[in-house]
Amino acid sequence: MSGSDGGYAFLPYAHQLIEADDVAAVAEVLRSAFLTTGPVLPRFETAFATAVGARHAVACSSGTAALHLAVMALDLGPGDLAIVPSMTFLATANAVRFVGAEVVFADVDPDSGLITPETTAAALARASGGRVKAVMPVHLGGTAADLAAIGALLERRGISVVEDACHALGATAAGTRIGDCTHSTMATFSTHPAKAITTGEGGMVTLNDSALAARLARLRSHGMDYDPQHWQMPERGAEAGLEAPWYYEMAEIGCNYRLTDIACALGLSQLGKLQRFLARRSELAAVYDRLIAPLAPHVRPPVSVPGTQSGWHLYSVRIDFDALGTTRSLVMRRLRKRGIGTQVHYIPVHTQPYYRRRYGALALPGAEIYYRRTLSLPLFAAMAEGDVERVVAALAETLEAR
Repeated sequence: MSGSDGGYAFLPYAHQLIEADDVAAVAEVLRSAFLTTGPVLPRFETAFATAVGARHAVACSSGTAALHLAVMALDLGPGDLAIVPSMTFLATANAVRFVGAEVVFADVDPDSGLITPETTAAALARASGGRVKAVMPVHLGGTAADLAAIGALLERRGISVVEDACHALGATAAGTRIGDCTHSTMATFSTHPAKAITTGEGGMVTLNDSALAARLARLRSHGMDYDPQHWQMPERGAEAGLEAPWYYEMAEIGCNYRLTDIACALGLSQLGKLQRFLARRSELAAVYDRLIAPLAPHVRPPVSVPGTQSGWHLYSVRIDFDALGTTRSLVMRRLRKRGIGTQVHYIPVHTQPYYRRRYGALALPGAEIYYRRTLSLPLFAAMAEGDVERVVAALAETLEAR
């Protein structure tokens, strides 16, 4: 990969770091009896739960699947509402629609892009008269939303909190680990290659409720239940007084969201390196902060939220393109010509045609302001300090040459 002074012909905004022991772990499963639904799955789930401080972790095929399973397990459906910040990936809102519930979009802080207690309260007010069943805070870029304050706002309302923590594995807030569910019912994670660790594609739901964890595990595999204690027609599962070993029941419909043992082996190997990966991302972010400081006031680093430690999934700068007399599109194209990839996280979901048709045009100024200024620069564990220097130098020269 990259040397001490960089070395990428093209530097993407994100990239996985796969090492020899990861390959060996996958190869071991490929030579084993089980490629899926085998013994590596529970080992990965147990290790993941331990890493975030939760009692349970349920692995699945993607971060989107994790979100879908979470809202299914909460019995969201037609007539229910869920509050979702507009500054997120499509999947957070789409999971609500998958089950027939409706989305109430919340605005975000214009500098951090995070949902706040105030924007949550405003969304609740707009949903007045509706049955709000869940709030789904997003820890954008790896920085945690204020779960404690949002949870206090929802106290005694009977509203569940489902964290979209797909960016935030390894992050902390107010002394708690994101994913330990101190202030939420469930937290959902992604193990896509752009994230802190990868399984190729994959997701995880963490929680502290044993019955809910068991239900999630059933829902990820078509709703099949092999436990006789749950059967509604146990007589069908018996032959000559013996339980039939093949018998199962489906009391509710589920999905095929299983994660293979191949993927779990990679995830388990990667999870062992999580702290090293996080430390490297944090070091690189600190270099970015130092080098970008001279570009103020028109270029600013990501907001640092007091009391939190970011998981540094993204390094998203805020650029005043208007004041600089340029456009984001032009800057991105010029950086790409210099071998540097960038991305925009995200287009406010409430502006997407599907949601505009369903809910009309919404005024969420915080999301619009954040969107106009944000640009994600390359950040991943395999980068060297020289790569960061190269990015910032190219950005400065591109903005000066406007």
